Order: sequence, then structure tokens, then C-alpha cells
Amino acid sequence: MNSSELVVIGDAELVEELSMLTTQTARMRARMADIMAELERRRRSTPGHPAARR
Repeated sequence: MNSSELVVIGDAELVEELSMLTTQTARMRARMADIMAELERRRRSTPGHPAARR
């Protein structure tokens, strides 16, 4: 959506779009955290990996 499209949209629609994007962002951040934690868990459990010796 570009700025010319935003001009013709009402406030309620803009707030709804912002809410949707905020929710998507929160979900993406949570998913990223889950993936990073899983990668760290796998890295630590890999035999011979320096982090696994801690």
C-alpha cells in the first residue's frame, strides 16, 4: 500500500490495518525467538561443539 492509497482510506480502516500489522509483527517476533531458541538448543546438544561442553 502506497501513500496515495492511504489518503483515500478512512481512519477506522487505517487503525484496523495498523492493528493487523502489529499482531503479525508480534507473531513473527515470537516465531523468530522460538527458532533462535531451538537453534541454540541444537547447537548446545551437538557433540564436539564447544558450546556443548559448558
